[in-house]
Amino acid sequence: MNKIDLDSAMPEEVADEIVDLLGCKHEDILRCSAKTGEGVPEILDAIVDRIPAPEGDPEAPLQALVFDSVFNPFRGIISYFRIMNGTIKTNDHVMFVSTEKDYHADEIGVLKLNMEPRKQLSAGDVGYIISGIKTSKEVRVGDTITHVERPCDKAIEGFEAVKPMVFAGVYPVDTDDYEELRASIEKLQLNDASLTFEPESSLALGFGFRCGFLGLLHMEIVQERLEREFNMDVITTVPNVQYKVKLTNGEEKDVYNPSGMPEPNNIAEVYEPYIHAQIITKADYIGPVIKLCMDKRGILKNQTYLTTDRIEITFDLPLGEVVFDFYDKLKSISKGYASFDYYLNGFQPSKLVKLEILLNGDPVDALSTLTYVDNAYPIGRRMCEKLKELIPRQQFDVAIQAAIGSKIIARETVRQVRKDVTAKCYGGDITRKRKLLEKQKEGKKRMRQVGNVEVPQSAFLAVLKLD
Repeated sequence: MNKIDLDSAMPEEVADEIVDLLGCKHEDILRCSAKTGEGVPEILDAIVDRIPAPEGDPEAPLQALVFDSVFNPFRGIISYFRIMNGTIKTNDHVMFVSTEKDYHADEIGVLKLNMEPRKQLSAGDVGYIISGIKTSKEVRVGDTITHVERPCDKAIEGFEAVKPMVFAGVYPVDTDDYEELRASIEKLQLNDASLTFEPESSLALGFGFRCGFLGLLHMEIVQERLEREFNMDVITTVPNVQYKVKLTNGEEKDVYNPSGMPEPNNIAEVYEPYIHAQIITKADYIGPVIKLCMDKRGILKNQTYLTTDRIEITFDLPLGEVVFDFYDKLKSISKGYASFDYYLNGFQPSKLVKLEILLNGDPVDALSTLTYVDNAYPIGRRMCEKLKELIPRQQFDVAIQAAIGSKIIARETVRQVRKDVTAKCYGGDITRKRKLLEKQKEGKKRMRQVGNVEVPQSAFLAVLKLD
């Protein structure tokens, strides 16, 4: 192999990695010249000679792993795959194992600068398949493609349905964009297998979707992608987690949002998910960090000094307390020095209640929340006070109540707008004024019976951001 000029722009560490990878010596292979490209063919030949080819049996039944998908408005869903075993040809009758849907391979090919069609792909090849699939739910990242006539014995290991940890409602700002939002989420789901969604409706926000995310960061990324890639203006409701409810008749039920919580007299016990959290911070902030975790109902498990000024604290925390503002507060009290890692640690019994907000006796489902029993009163009080500031005055009194079941725990009243009907009475008997006031009172009573109170969008968002 020829020695190459040293006037290259290739960094020293890159050259060292190539040398280590190929098992050569520095005198055998030096840096590629940025001007002439001398020595590049020799390097590529050495890579081909010394790096082993992918393993796989081209004669075995087809077994291909789907690792990504994109949506093309003219050709449908294009799936990218790698063939572990077997061979695929154009117009073959293939099947996706997890969905059990079968299609014809209208076009297969390899990925270069553009998609390049091929008649045949074998074990070790990475390529794409176009088969006219229009529904995104029929293609899942991690699925296995095989032949219908000669299927493989088993799917490629590692694929399993994703279990979301955090749930939130995603609604379009303009209710006319509902179908467009559905199409956008379906396209996102093509290359984000961890995103799940199902339709739901809210009295305050109209029609939307109940989405499942892996965590708060994942939720923020999805919201950002909806805005940037699809120009969708969306509202995300308060995130919550999955709870398990044991009913008095012995059955168990999964609850993902407050509206799915059974009546209190039917509940035997409620279980909430706990996490095993590991926090590494400077020793100066150990007091505030422990206090924050204790305030979030955490249980201290262990603390270990990694160095003289760095400590690792281990806590068991309810996941429902973490999904709101825990990470932001942790960064604030540690001045950005704390790191936070966690994994799910099963379900534990807990005293959870469904806190409802009533406007003139009618529950507003979008403002309902599941909360720990000791936190219910302060949260209900703050929500009522905030709504009193934000709901505009009506022609009748508006009662804002926080309730747990049939028990009212907090109340505020938005006073009615009243017209001075006695202004024109500047004399005469008192019965004239009383008659006008009684007439007004009767009108207010009728108005209260037929009037509806709508929560303005600004009020709803302000309550969701309530600290």
